[in-house]
Amino acid sequence: MKKSLSIILAASLTALTLAACGGSTGTNTSETTAAAQTTAAAADESGAAAEETTEAAASEAPAELQKIVIGASPAPHAEILKAAQEPLKEKGYELDIKEYTDYVQPNNALQAGDLDANYFQHIPYLEQFNEQYGTKLVNAGTIHYEPFGIYAGKTSDLSALADGAKVAVPNDVTNEARALLLLEAQGLLKLKDSTDLNATRNDIVENPKNLEIIEIEAAQIPRSLSDVDIAVINGNYAIEAGLKVSDALAVEASDSVAATTYGNVIAVREGDETKDSIKALVEVLKGDEVKKFIEDTYEGAVVPLD
Repeated sequence: MKKSLSIILAASLTALTLAACGGSTGTNTSETTAAAQTTAAAADESGAAAEETTEAAASEAPAELQKIVIGASPAPHAEILKAAQEPLKEKGYELDIKEYTDYVQPNNALQAGDLDANYFQHIPYLEQFNEQYGTKLVNAGTIHYEPFGIYAGKTSDLSALADGAKVAVPNDVTNEARALLLLEAQGLLKLKDSTDLNATRNDIVENPKNLEIIEIEAAQIPRSLSDVDIAVINGNYAIEAGLKVSDALAVEASDSVAATTYGNVIAVREGDETKDSIKALVEVLKGDEVKKFIEDTYEGAVVPLD
């Protein structure tokens, strides 16, 4: 009887133990499944969030700026271009400015493809350069006008010029004509044709003071002031030399042939004037921000054009 009771008790304990193990296993499996589901959902959410973050970062990343390589004389052209750099960045372009101190290299570099554009010359000079060198450069936009001035050398009053006084003028065709037209406007000489934009000293028909017209490379004229009585100087070279329009003995009138003819342009290779980058450059240079810079900085030595 005791033996039978022991067997029954052992069997009961075993059943209870097996039931407890089974219950515990069932509970753990359910919790593990739920946890796995929660982890998977979290992973999905994390992945989606990561995707959104990546897409947002990509959309917020600034686009790479397209470079425009442009040649210019140091003043005022390169200075004006520097004022245009920030507004151009807003349009997606970066200006790489190369400075030149003469009138030949920037056109040769442009024709050769080393530059995308240049900014230093007016239309008559550009046309004359194309004809002389066989280049195919065109005007993409007229930006400003620089009045020519007559500046004092040894003589500080035009009416006091002595007989045979020395007068320095630029030696390139278009700028020499412009200088002679200004001298004519002051009654110092008379040309065969007062509208000839290719006039040289050989076209002088009246020279009552027997002025000695000395042709000098335009960039060198400011350095020659001490050697001549007066000099006619390009606006940009006058600025570089620290000369002010207000100090000039005479300046081109705003309604003169020169004022309507000698606007400084953005020059490009033929066909490039329709490029978006060039259009953006011209638009910024003609914009209010750059116009204000020109007016505030040069005090009449540089005049923005519409």
